[in-house]
Amino acid sequence: MRDFVDGTAFNNEQGNRARKLFAAVVLAALDDAIADDKKYGNGPEQIARWARSRDGREVLSCAGIDPNERVVSGLMDFVAKGVRTSVALSREESERRNAAQQAEAA
Repeated sequence: MRDFVDGTAFNNEQGNRARKLFAAVVLAALDDAIADDKKYGNGPEQIARWARSRDGREVLSCAGIDPNERVVSGLMDFVAKGVRTSVALSREESERRNAAQQAEAA
C-alpha cells in the first residue's frame, strides 16, 4: 500500500510561496518607480501605469492584492514618499516590535 501526502497542505504551501514571489515582484516595481522618480521625476505615474496595465493587475492579483484604484493611489503615494521598500519594511517591523514590547510592559 502506498503512503499518500496530504495534497491540500502541499497545495496551500505552494500557493503561499507563489504569493510571496509575486509580492516580491510588486516590491521590485515600487523600488524601480522610486528610482525613476529620483532620476526623472515620474515615479508615481510609472507605478500607476504599471498597476493599471494587464500585467500589473495580474501580478497584484497573484500577490493577493486587489488591483483597484484605491490600491493604485496607495502605490503612487508610497512612491512619492521616496522611501525604498526595504527601509519601509524594516521600519514597519521595528515599530511593530516596539509596540508589542510596550503592550507587554503595560
